[in-house]
Amino acid sequence: MRGLTGDELLRLPVRLRGILLGRPADLFLHPSAPRLLGIDVRCGDESHRFLPSSAVMLGMREIEVGSPFVLLDLAADSQYRSKARSLSKLRGMQVGDDGAVLRDVVLGAGWVIEELVLEDPRGRRRTPFDGSLVPARGGRGGGPPAGDARRSRAQPRPRSPSSHG
Repeated sequence: MRGLTGDELLRLPVRLRGILLGRPADLFLHPSAPRLLGIDVRCGDESHRFLPSSAVMLGMREIEVGSPFVLLDLAADSQYRSKARSLSKLRGMQVGDDGAVLRDVVLGAGWVIEELVLEDPRGRRRTPFDGSLVPARGGRGGGPPAGDARRSRAQPRPRSPSSHG
């Protein structure tokens, strides 16, 4: 699997044998591992269902599922929804000491986060991901509690000069 940004994944329809089941609304990242946990899918009946990443097969222009039963109708306080980190809530969070903010993630094989897409006044850039997940959970919203001046930060892995030999 080539590196796929969260935005690219969110643009793909969810289908079962060509039948449209829904469209991704958000991505849920694992609370402690650098990988995609699942996708919040807005289905044809307007309800949101959880699609575990382990049940996803990526097609050329779609997210394929083998059965409609892999779309789970979860309560808002379920473990998946309450513990996972929503990409939409992480976007805009300061990452690192240079003031850059998180705009997206790049997912690779096994749905592992390989890179972060960061933005600062100079523009957007991709940087290798060091494996730590942002931010530390401070409240139900996934970030620091309201009014808390502290900001959680992930440190992008420094690029090391390549050594030949």
